[in-house]
Amino acid sequence: MKFTFSTFLLSLLCLTSCQEDPKIRALAQEKEAQKQEVIFNTINKGWNFNTQPINETSSSLSKTWPAWMAFLTELGQKPKSTIGAFQKKAKELSKKGLELHNNIPINYDLPEIKSRIDAINTKINAINLYIHLNQIPDKKIVQLVQETNIEITSFQFQLDEITRKSNIKIEDGESDMLRMLDTTRAIPTNSPNLKPAQ
Repeated sequence: MKFTFSTFLLSLLCLTSCQEDPKIRALAQEKEAQKQEVIFNTINKGWNFNTQPINETSSSLSKTWPAWMAFLTELGQKPKSTIGAFQKKAKELSKKGLELHNNIPINYDLPEIKSRIDAINTKINAINLYIHLNQIPDKKIVQLVQETNIEITSFQFQLDEITRKSNIKIEDGESDMLRMLDTTRAIPTNSPNLKPAQ
């Protein structure tokens, strides 16, 4: 019994002394620093958002829609120093993404535009979530940046499509025909002015 108890104490003492060794602690910290540097370099290399308007509509809206202009500006400012800077940027992008729902120009305040904004916000919020984890999945963040670029491009194409459709001229008589097809304008069958056919 004394032998096992003393063996246990000796192994416990050995383990405790190993953990207290400054060389081992310094080596562990150095490995962690190298790992963080690799993560930073991967994110830094892949953090390239598409901030240039790709069509006339998006370009003109960036001048007249303050939330869109602020969002593109925020996307264009790339952090440089640390992972902490990327974390702050991701948080700020999430805020700017939510503000896109504010003051959407009247011609574009449509469900399809709102759903495109929500798709962008989903990707931005995922980046914000992943970059704040203890074990940062750097490759996943780079993938989400690329997916965000796809969503931003789709959003700009949707804006342009709405502009093109609004510029199509209505032909003579088309408005009358559309009014005739409108079922809400139909005369109710229980109207007192109508007499049943005899």
